Amino acid sequence: MAPRKLIRNKADLAIAGAPPAFAEPMHVGRPNIADPEGYLGMIRGMLESRMFTNHGPLVQAFEARLAEALDVEHVVVMCNATIALEIAVRALGLTGDVIVPSYTFIATAHSVYWQGLTPLFADIDPDTHCLDPASVERMITSRTSGIVGVHLWGRTADVEALQDIADRRGLKLMFDAAHAFGVTRGGRKVGSFGACEVFSFHATKFLNSLEGGALATNDAELAEAARKMRNFGFHGYDNVIYPGTNGKMVEACAAMGLANLAKLDTLLEVNRRNYRLYAEGLSGLPGVKLLEYSAEEENNYQYVVLEIHPDSPANRDEIVEALHAENVLARKYFWPGCHRMKPYSDLYPWADAHLPRTNEVASRVVVLPTGMAASPQDVEQICAVIRTLCS
Repeated sequence: MAPRKLIRNKADLAIAGAPPAFAEPMHVGRPNIADPEGYLGMIRGMLESRMFTNHGPLVQAFEARLAEALDVEHVVVMCNATIALEIAVRALGLTGDVIVPSYTFIATAHSVYWQGLTPLFADIDPDTHCLDPASVERMITSRTSGIVGVHLWGRTADVEALQDIADRRGLKLMFDAAHAFGVTRGGRKVGSFGACEVFSFHATKFLNSLEGGALATNDAELAEAARKMRNFGFHGYDNVIYPGTNGKMVEACAAMGLANLAKLDTLLEVNRRNYRLYAEGLSGLPGVKLLEYSAEEENNYQYVVLEIHPDSPANRDEIVEALHAENVLARKYFWPGCHRMKPYSDLYPWADAHLPRTNEVASRVVVLPTGMAASPQDVEQICAVIRTLCS
């Protein structure tokens, strides 16, 4: 593909009289649909059975297959990952302050705050973008009851160091594993680290169930508490023993999860192909670094993450603006960080002082489209736009 004239924004594009590179928007996280016919077949069966919700056969099958895929004893699926995080926090009995990263999706912090607890933001390791254990340890006070680690981009947090801190300081440890389905650490599948791990099956995720989430654990008591809490706290008929909520997954969502789970190898191969094409297409650009995945671990390659450093000819915001002008809706994840959003910016006006690496990473990251909706030709065109800006 011949390089296009350098276009930095939509106004310049209009003046130049050139159409955008993509007629239709290229989104980050456009849903994967691996087996439409298989999904529709399950939906027809659901309609015939008239079993739409309340832990029906598709939900039960999805839980069983997830437990097998994650190599854990218990999986409790829910309507979304935010509810799953909130239920995990409550089921673990967390109180007072809970340490979380600020460099994460806002739901991680909200799930703590909505339980009447205080999320305290620790800094990250600039190489992994995950919680820095040393920063976590500095944040612990007598009010701290737990830590929520996040496996960001499908690369795992420092599980061993965080578990060591939790054990020494008498804290509960759980993980937000929204990005990490199908990922391993030391050959062990994400899903069984900490007291529990929470997955997201939102439409944008590697494995999607239209919308959904799950709590995975090897703790039978914790799993049983989560099952009751997702169903209003019922224990049998007409007997409520927990202050629960309605966190149930519906059958239509479980059907999509089952259909995509059966074709997970196909989804992985597409992601791996696109990642390699991006690596080839963006190699050698000054100041542009593609986030790498360990060749020794299993990865899902769901996120194509660029770090734009000061020696790049175009800064991060210029690159995003140029891509948007070409109808490539790249994202500045996780800009500007939870601590700079409400209500946390009001609660912690001093947070910037102890989150320098969070602020630095948030200012230089851009995430590019991939998945089944991105063809090799699409990736080539996206790389051409970036190369035009940064060569």
